[in-house]
Amino acid sequence: MSLPLYDKLTESQDYLINRSNSQAKIGIVLGTGLGEIAQKIQDPVTVPYSDIPFMPTSTVESHAGEMIFGTLSNVPVVALSGRFHYYEGYSMEEVTYGIRLLKFLGIDHLLISNVAGGLQADMLPGDLVLIRDHINLMPTSPLRGNNDERLGPRFPDMLGVYDRRGLKLSAQLALDSGLRFREGVYAALPGPSLETPAEYGFLHTIGADVVGMSTVPEVIVARHMDLSVNAFSIVSNVCYPLEAITPTSVEEVIAVAQEATLKLSRLVEKLVGVLV
Repeated sequence: MSLPLYDKLTESQDYLINRSNSQAKIGIVLGTGLGEIAQKIQDPVTVPYSDIPFMPTSTVESHAGEMIFGTLSNVPVVALSGRFHYYEGYSMEEVTYGIRLLKFLGIDHLLISNVAGGLQADMLPGDLVLIRDHINLMPTSPLRGNNDERLGPRFPDMLGVYDRRGLKLSAQLALDSGLRFREGVYAALPGPSLETPAEYGFLHTIGADVVGMSTVPEVIVARHMDLSVNAFSIVSNVCYPLEAITPTSVEEVIAVAQEATLKLSRLVEKLVGVLV
């Protein structure tokens, strides 16, 4: 018989406590091509996902698949270098397992990064979007099924999902650094196929600024567990206006992310220093 989720998380927590004495209060999810942030973590203690009881392992080539404990801007942090996507075949419980585990390890603020397609005509590849809201178009919810009140309420509120203080600080830091940025709405689709022109047009019409295949399940679970959340997208390619769309590839997405990662890593590094 399968262990309840709470018991799995407790076993994972016990294992990691024995591997690291981290007192991290901030967790960071590193998306495609954003490994530069991991390189900035000082005195790192790295634990492969494959060593952690009940932790899934990422199948995406550009995701390292490890948990990193250390300090960033002299603040204790723990990073998930590599995430799990619904399109990889995981259940939503598996997709969000790492987020719940971060909460069990003591964090109270979560920072999430991703790369996404841009849905505004004035966007450029490499632009930074500070996510202020989202549209969930995933086929199922990570909260579907029996609810364990020890993890969070049955019906968590989704107003003010993204932390206003963190958003304001991020905007000021980006402005001070001279970065091209905007606040925006992230739409989450299951993937792995990229969107059709009709779908891009629909997403633009309903108010999305960027579109991707992750983040929202993680955010929902984070709020379910009463974590403060901020999230960032790097625009990998621009998908609007429709007549200007050109085919893109995963290799191109990764290349743009790697080129822009230094900008985002500097922003995250500064943000961590002022959040606590």
